[in-house]
Amino acid sequence: MNRLLQGVRVIEAASFVAAPSCALHLAQFGAEVIRIDPLGGGPDFHRWPLAPESDASLYWEGLNKGKRSVAIDLTHPDGRALMIDLIAAPGANAGLLVTNFPVDGFLGFAKLKPRREDLICVRVMGWPDGRSAVDYTVNAAVGVPALTGPAQYPGPVNHVLPAWDLLTGAYAAFSLVSAERARRQDGLGREVRIALSDVAIASLGHLGQIGEVQVHGADRQRMGNQLFGAFGRDFETEDGRRVMIVAITARQWAALVGALSLEADIEALESTLGVRFAEREGVRFRYREELNSMVQAAIGGRRLAELAATFDSRGVCWSRYQTLGQAVASEPFFGEANPMLAPLEHPSGRYLTPGAPVSLSSEPRRSACPAPRLGADTAHVLSEVLHLSNAAIGALHDRGIVASA
Repeated sequence: MNRLLQGVRVIEAASFVAAPSCALHLAQFGAEVIRIDPLGGGPDFHRWPLAPESDASLYWEGLNKGKRSVAIDLTHPDGRALMIDLIAAPGANAGLLVTNFPVDGFLGFAKLKPRREDLICVRVMGWPDGRSAVDYTVNAAVGVPALTGPAQYPGPVNHVLPAWDLLTGAYAAFSLVSAERARRQDGLGREVRIALSDVAIASLGHLGQIGEVQVHGADRQRMGNQLFGAFGRDFETEDGRRVMIVAITARQWAALVGALSLEADIEALESTLGVRFAEREGVRFRYREELNSMVQAAIGGRRLAELAATFDSRGVCWSRYQTLGQAVASEPFFGEANPMLAPLEHPSGRYLTPGAPVSLSSEPRRSACPAPRLGADTAHVLSEVLHLSNAAIGALHDRGIVASA
């Protein structure tokens, strides 16, 4: 892990993707993240994908590596009180909470603040008014499935990647660090509420898509694998392999044209249409059908191996289509040559595990930490943070208020 947040202690009370990924980012920058789960695990503890023999959740392990795990009976008043004690524990670099618990529940900010006036709570929500939502329902509501998929397909197409969850998690981590920095200046506690729906709406606005639908008075039409506003699409080689090619910049366009020896054909088409394709990406998009046909004809007469060598030597922006399994087995960036990745032993078994996707000039790149077993750190955390004696911790175990791995 990196050390930029070393000494900072964050309490995480959350499940699913957005809030746990927020705390994961903080942990990978060196913060001590104490994740609190109910006894037996929360609603995401057995979420797929699962390890084949142990049924351990690879999903849970991926989002919780490098964190400390505490298991508490959150249905019991004493368990909830213990959790609040951990959240409000003293320390200049403590009093930081990441959660997706309801705003009006026992972890509501108004209920926690009297215990620690400078508490910073980052709360991930579905909708800002408290209504339940997950990435896929928000995505449906903001209209992205109507833009995704084949051009003539009549129904919605859900995406596989939970983009709003991941963006929200990253934004939540940024928000917590910003709020903590402000607290250093003014000493004030704050609640930061981040709704998946707001992140989705803001993102579409940042990309000009809200303006687009209002200015044009109509929704953008589906385009399948065609890149919107520039040249980019999938093409098939002579040996039946599909490749994705993108030429957004003038340099990328020149590299593609040169690699396919299309200079004369492109010049003739430009003369006929009265345009210059190198000048603007929008021109290439406007005449995409003519260009796609020309590029497909050139690619369709060549095998992938030949194209790959030519494209790479010319600096074409491209990639072959492959499955994740194929990528893990063959691509150098999925191997140990990538300093972000390392094979680690987790509760479910040994597999390649990513650390933080950044490198710092101030220190060597560090490997990830494995995921904990549920409750692995219960006793240590209660002793270190709350200074409970062994006898007191043993009594909590005996009463079923806490559990260890």
